[in-house]
Amino acid sequence: MGMQSSNPTLNERTFGAARVGVGEPTMTIQGTVNKTLILLAILIAGAMWTWSQASNPASAGMLGIVFFVSMIGGFILAIATSFKPTWSPVTAPIYAACEGLLLGVLSAYFEARYPGIVMQAVGLTFAVAFAMLMGYKSGWLQATPALRKGLMIAMGGLMIFYVVVWIASMFGIHPPGFINGGGPLGIAFSLFVVGIASMSLILDFDMIESAAREGVAQYMEWYGAFALMVTLIWLYMEILRLLSKINRRD
Repeated sequence: MGMQSSNPTLNERTFGAARVGVGEPTMTIQGTVNKTLILLAILIAGAMWTWSQASNPASAGMLGIVFFVSMIGGFILAIATSFKPTWSPVTAPIYAACEGLLLGVLSAYFEARYPGIVMQAVGLTFAVAFAMLMGYKSGWLQATPALRKGLMIAMGGLMIFYVVVWIASMFGIHPPGFINGGGPLGIAFSLFVVGIASMSLILDFDMIESAAREGVAQYMEWYGAFALMVTLIWLYMEILRLLSKINRRD
């Protein structure tokens, strides 16, 4: 099975370059699971800290700085790790910490506006991830060439769309109302994006399983865990946005 994925952090060139000789330590699925749990623990710890600070008005200025630094730092680390997977044992945990700090601030903001929304989003994120994993392991959901192609087209289209909207906003042009709006079109758009993020997990599972089977270097366990974190964080944020739109209609 060819190792391709809609996740830009997972591709055949990355894993192909990490293949090792006979007798050298190699990547395993269990090892990748363990590394993913470590990254999740780091992310949750960071999120809990900024979340705890959000209720203190005196911390507003500090949280603003943390938000900006963690956002830029997480972006730089994600790019660096994508281009240099050998750095992932160091950069992946730092990336998880940055994203945790960032998500803690964002989650506290949404929770203040819509009480209870964060626990709903967290629960739905893990429920979707578990459902995708069970669907993949049972064979109901397969990383077929058609699925890969469709998701890559959809993700590429979304990326171009968001870039165009961002550039337009720099010239004072407001984004289409459905992006942040709570109307039927806005909710449908969020459901579409959540669906893309969810299905991306199938391709990530397939990529990691294929890489472990083909015997790539052991450090790629960290890289595989990092790639899963990228998708899970994206999925959580999109579910949080979807729930906020639904709550706005109540």
